[in-house]
Amino acid sequence: MRIVAGLGNPGDRYASHRHNVGFMLVDQLASDYGFSSWKVKHGGLLAEGRIDSEKVVLFKPQSYMNKSGLPVETLLHFYRLTADDLIVVHDEIDLAAGKIRVKIDGGHGGHNGLRDIDRHIGSAYWRLRIGVGRSRFNAEVDQHVLSDFDKHDRAWLDPLLGALSDLWPCWQTKGHEAFMTAVSQKAPPPQNTNTTAGNSDDTNSGKEKTNGL
Repeated sequence: MRIVAGLGNPGDRYASHRHNVGFMLVDQLASDYGFSSWKVKHGGLLAEGRIDSEKVVLFKPQSYMNKSGLPVETLLHFYRLTADDLIVVHDEIDLAAGKIRVKIDGGHGGHNGLRDIDRHIGSAYWRLRIGVGRSRFNAEVDQHVLSDFDKHDRAWLDPLLGALSDLWPCWQTKGHEAFMTAVSQKAPPPQNTNTTAGNSDDTNSGKEKTNGL
């Protein structure tokens, strides 16, 4: 059994923000694999179902990004699971737009959602990082992640979300490296973009970034 928690902020005003790409992917998984309707439980919205043979719980904390930890901890305790049964899906400004990375454990990199989860359950959980890059218009980090994906972004975002969902069983059967390779082949990142990305290393380099709420 696996829990997939998408990070974001609740409410219509945030629904299309870059910071909500975690919510977007779990919504896509729920739709594509016929999950149960969303229910309010454990401080978030929860849907249950199967992806191939594996039982999966999809979760969207409703406590705002910087308070994601307690709902995630509560859910793990309810299902008697440990941190390595958890996949957290989140935006990443230090990955170029359209790139993804999968890893287990590591630093939060200044991401407030990960920071709060680390406080509650430690860091030994899986992360699916979806690159949103930095602003093409030199906007501040908070302004960038707390603004809507635009038409330029949708050209790569919609195919990427579709590929991540379609190829999810590859992660389950062949591992995360094969999954990343398959996704990048099916939905390659845009080649010509003015969105800049910083150091993609998982450690902070000097100054810590802060991803919005």
